[in-house]
This record gives sequence, structure tokens and C-alpha cells, in this order.
Amino acid sequence: MAKRLTYYILAGLVLGIFVGWALNASIGDPERLKTIAGYFSILTTIFLHLIKMIIAPLVFSTLVVGIAHMGDTAALGRVGAKAVGWFVTASLISLSLGLLLVTVFQPGVGLNLPLPPADASAGVDRSAFDFAKFVAHIFPESMIGAMASNDILQIVVFSLFVGVAITAVGEPAKPLVRATESLVKVMLQITDYVMRFAPVAVFAAVTATIAQRGLSILGTYGYFMGTFYLGLIALWLLLIGACFLFIGGRTGLLVRYIRDPIVLAFSTASSEAAYPRTLEALDRFGVPPRIASFVLPLGYSFNLDGSMMYMTFATIFIAQAYGIDLTLGQQVLMLLTLMITSKGVAGVPRASLVVITATLAQFNIPEAGLLLILAVDHFLDMGRSATNVVGNAVASAVVAKWEGDLDPVEPADIEPPHAPSEHGPAVDVDNFRENRSDEVSLGKPQA
Repeated sequence: MAKRLTYYILAGLVLGIFVGWALNASIGDPERLKTIAGYFSILTTIFLHLIKMIIAPLVFSTLVVGIAHMGDTAALGRVGAKAVGWFVTASLISLSLGLLLVTVFQPGVGLNLPLPPADASAGVDRSAFDFAKFVAHIFPESMIGAMASNDILQIVVFSLFVGVAITAVGEPAKPLVRATESLVKVMLQITDYVMRFAPVAVFAAVTATIAQRGLSILGTYGYFMGTFYLGLIALWLLLIGACFLFIGGRTGLLVRYIRDPIVLAFSTASSEAAYPRTLEALDRFGVPPRIASFVLPLGYSFNLDGSMMYMTFATIFIAQAYGIDLTLGQQVLMLLTLMITSKGVAGVPRASLVVITATLAQFNIPEAGLLLILAVDHFLDMGRSATNVVGNAVASAVVAKWEGDLDPVEPADIEPPHAPSEHGPAVDVDNFRENRSDEVSLGKPQA
């Protein structure tokens, strides 16, 4: 199913390009095209709503089970410290690479596009990020409220408390752990149902975008988009190369296993849409659930490598378009600013644009310059969403290796354990990796 789904998604992507181009070429009325695109977008919206329906209970259940099976708080702190160390390093590399490439290729220099007035507004609420509000917002007032708003960062914080408390309680909490493990299996089965709708959602999303904007938009911003995607390729090579240094030859299998979530994130322009499949891919690759279910949610809050590279790239591009020269010191200060502010945008709609807008104002760059990239932001979001998946998958695998805890690889050509096989009934999920789920006695430290 997983392999066929990848092909179906790619087919939906290609078909969407052709249908969108046909609609754009045959209908000259922009308002009518906007209406038609809105109808197609309904399918994409439904799919993303279904994905968001899964995210909160899946993050909560997997993270709680992962912490419970850590065995003790010392193991939790050790894994957390290694994950945060990797996140900070990867963030600096991503931001620096974006700054380096946009300086070398200078896609905004000599840009012959009509610029908005310097005092115009981009229409993006930069108050969406405020450091003081962010720190206070980390801690949820209500777990139900955090789940209702799909605030991953707050869900992670609450799950940490629950997981640590379960570990401290020990034996009496075992029934709760078993119930939470069952919830994980149920949510993965729901994921399988939802993912069958992905190719249709991809087709609708691409059709709507191309129909409204046309293929010409890709040519107009071709150099800017081309250099950015070149930067993403370089970042992929760095991430996969770093993974190879720690994991060795198994890195190629990791790339193969995360192919499906990468394609899904790219075609839907949503990292969230790929979360359940990424979790499955890491499990099949051999990352223990207790590590993957802990590191991956943290990564979705603090390790968005593709988004961070885009922030420096787009900010300097806008400065170049206005003919504003920034000193090396200002560029370094911008990098450090983005390093901090990028950590506070988990769950914020169009998070990268919010951070870019706030950064433009801080360095006296007209924020209306953001309008230059809004036209192609969806196509750029596709690339950075896929890169976020790669970055978090690599982080989880490397942390597992550092813990000396990579399990044997599952065959790449078998069905995911919760999905029905085309040759027979579904695999018995109750027996799936039974030994691994009991690998640590609750409340006791690992050997």
C-alpha cells in the first residue's frame, strides 16, 4: 500500500498540473478562476482537517508511551539533551546555508518587478510572534484546549508531564500505559484510512494553485525558486551526509523508507500531513518507538530545517530587491535573531511568513516586500515541508544510534503493520513488535 500510495500521489501531482494549466489557459476571467480554484481547494481542506484530527491524539499517545518506556528520567534527560543538541546544530547550519547561497547567487539584485510602496503593509500579523507571549504560551492552560487548537508545543509539554508522572508512579500506571499503547495502534489505523484520500487532495491542491496563478508564475520567479531549491538540495546532502557519518550504510535505507512521507509533505505543502507516515517509516527502519515518539514531536516544534533556511534566504532576497545592503554584522545578527524566533512558531499559520515579517521590520526593510514572494510561497512551501521531514527523520535516527538502540530493519517491501494486505487480512497489530513494547520494565532504569 505504501509504495502504491507514493505513485498515486505523484500521479495526482502531475495530473493536477495539467488540469490546472488547462483551466488557466481556457478561462480568462480571474474571478471565475478564483471561484473554481476555491471548489478544488475544498478537497485539500478536508484532507488537511482529517490530518489535523489525527495529530493531537497521535502526538500525545506516542510521546507518553515513548517516555514511559524510557525507564527513568535520566534516560529521558539524556535523549532530550542529545535531540536538542542536534536541533541547535542543524538550525545554525540551515540558516547559515540560506544566508550563504542568497549572498552568492543574489536572486534579488536587479529584480525588474514592481515593488510596493516602502510604507505599505504585507498584511501579515507580525504580532503572532512575541518572545514573552511565546514563553508563556508554551505551558498549556488546558490540555483539551491545546488539543482543540492542535498546538503541538503545548501538547508536547503536557505529554512530558504525563509520561514522567507515569514513570514515577510505576506499577499502578501500567494499565494506563497499555491503554495508551492501544490508542497509538488505533490512531495509526485511522491514519491508514485518511491517507487513502491523499492523492485526491494533492490533485486538488495543485490544480487550484496552477488554475489561479498559471504556469507563467513559475517562469517569472524561476531564478529565485531555482536557487532556493538548489539550496534545499545542498541541505539534503548535508543532512544525509551527516546521517551517514553516524549510521553508515543504513542511511540509504532510511531515505528509501521516508520516500512516502517526503512526497506527501512536498505535494501537500504540509509537514503535519507527513507526521504519521514518518513515524511509521522510522519504526520500520529500526528507530525504537520510545525514541521516535519522543524526538519527532520535539522536532516538529524546534527542528524545521527547510523553513529556517527559507527565512534567511527570503529575508535577504527582499533586501536585495529593494537595493538595501546589509553589513556582515547585520547579517550575523539577523541569523541569530531568526535562530531564536524560529523556535516559537510551531502551530502558527504561515509561520515562516510571520517570522520574516517581524525580521524585516527589525532591520528597517520594508515589510511590504513580502508581497514579492507571496505569489510563489506555496511552491516554496512544498520544498521546505519535504525538507522538514528529512531533517526530523535524520535527527530521530541519529539520536537512536547515539543511544546504541537501532533495531533490525524491517523489509522494505512489506505492508505497514496496521494496513490491510492486498493478499489477505490485516497483520495482527497486537503482536506487532511485542518484545519491543516490553523492552523496558515500567519505572525501572534500563540495563
